[in-house]
Amino acid sequence: MSTETTLCVSEIFHSIQGESSFAGWPCAFVRLAGCGHGCRYCDTAYAEEAGTAMTVEQIVRRALAFEAPCVEVTGGEPLLQPGAFELLSTLCDHHPAVLLETGGFLPVERVDPRVHAIIDIKAPSSGVAAENCATNFALALDTPERFEFKIVVASREDYEWAKSYIAGHDLPGKCSIIFGPVFGHLEPRLLAEWILRDRLPVRMQLQLHKYIWNPDARGV
Repeated sequence: MSTETTLCVSEIFHSIQGESSFAGWPCAFVRLAGCGHGCRYCDTAYAEEAGTAMTVEQIVRRALAFEAPCVEVTGGEPLLQPGAFELLSTLCDHHPAVLLETGGFLPVERVDPRVHAIIDIKAPSSGVAAENCATNFALALDTPERFEFKIVVASREDYEWAKSYIAGHDLPGKCSIIFGPVFGHLEPRLLAEWILRDRLPVRMQLQLHKYIWNPDARGV
């Protein structure tokens, strides 16, 4: 590793992966700074702060030092920083399980194909549903093993919208889709009942880290 590309980093930490199909695994997280999309239920607003400048080499060394089974680059919105693509590729050169969690506002075609991309689809209650990047769906249908989509719902209206949205983009049965409740806004039991009633082919998740630690804690 010799690259001098610099990124703004909010935090690097070791925790239990709380979301996605990798939930429950120990994971090294690299949270990049910056977003600006203004999602109403954002739980990492502190990542909007400037962060600390670090080279790709420094970031990779810090992340690999945890010796975790998986490494995730997240945000904020990590793909806002051009150096994120180099960071992801460099991590893939040194680790077999590299994850990207992105807000779903930006296209992911430049992301190294070795990366497993977890892409948010924003529901109406987020206030930014109009910004979902639909080009990511076509890419995912071509290589579904590389992608999964996550929708966080805060209400029955969000759920009905999400059900129609994924059907309209031909995702059910072809891509991994995960529904989860907005923590503190929707009772998990209700979401589970809706999914079961509709025989919806999606996976349900809870934000595991928020049940283990304080929901507002950083670095978890």
